[in-house]
Amino acid sequence: MSETRTNRIVIAITGASGVAIGVRLLELLRPTNVETHLVLSKAGERTISEEIGCTVKSVRDLADVVYPAADIGAAIASGSFKTMGMLIAPCSVKTMGEIRTGITSSLVSRAADVMLKERRRLVLMVRETPLHLGHLRTMTSLAEMGAIIMPPVPALYSKPNSIDEMITYTAARALDLFDLDVGDIKRWGEGD
Repeated sequence: MSETRTNRIVIAITGASGVAIGVRLLELLRPTNVETHLVLSKAGERTISEEIGCTVKSVRDLADVVYPAADIGAAIASGSFKTMGMLIAPCSVKTMGEIRTGITSSLVSRAADVMLKERRRLVLMVRETPLHLGHLRTMTSLAEMGAIIMPPVPALYSKPNSIDEMITYTAARALDLFDLDVGDIKRWGEGD
């Protein structure tokens, strides 16, 4: 009988601004023993080329396993496929709304729904501003359902020297939520 591998994490990149955070998550996880399972929404693919100028293929190459966004029969769409959880970075308001209502029209929202029903960690790096009351109520509902809402807000106390440092810090902090320490980031109260 083979041992079930549970050091897997699902990374989803949707079409909201901030795809560099999702890409950085994959880069930070690459040298670890965590198997990455990636799903990109169609809008996420477009935003990759518009925001960071790299190819979708180069992002896919960072992951161990990649699924088409329309493949609702993929392994990550089943609760029997064990994972540590899922990070959606960035998470669009559309995706957030689909998850909240249980309308799983794509693999991103279906996999997120699986995380909630299986009581696995689901981190939504919601990227929208300003927020209206509907957004806030959706976030509250998702938090009540067990999701962690983590807007990608930069930690300026770390005195970052570049946008790249801010992105790395934000991605590393998101991975902290899975007890994954991926490197040397300046933490409050540690060092100068």
